[in-house]
Amino acid sequence: MGRIEYKVNEPVRVEDVIRVFRSSGIRRPVDQEERIQQMIDHSHLIISAWDDEKLIGVARALTDFSYCCYLSDLAVDADYQRSGIGVQMIERVKEKIDEQTALILLSAPEAMEYYPKIGFEKIENGFIIKRKW
Repeated sequence: MGRIEYKVNEPVRVEDVIRVFRSSGIRRPVDQEERIQQMIDHSHLIISAWDDEKLIGVARALTDFSYCCYLSDLAVDADYQRSGIGVQMIERVKEKIDEQTALILLSAPEAMEYYPKIGFEKIENGFIIKRKW
């Protein structure tokens, strides 16, 4: 692993994002390339992590940059996990949205222990209408 570079709203290729999603273990519709492309296209903020020319991490957010920001994806290639890349991408999201904006996410069950370790507070006052895939 070389020096990791982080980029803000750098164009990312859908096939690279799908590869990172698959490797990371995040559950996303990786067999629906068009849908993943729409997810990329409609994001307000994408922080990407790169090892040379290889995309190794993606943090994707929807936000108004004023009140709230939903961190919809945080994915790091399995070969690079547990090296602080996810934390660094979250820090860059926080820098872009400023302290006046709440950072909100929905966690996969297997990641519930991770987020409190990096500064997130668990909340109980949320609701969801689930997607119908």
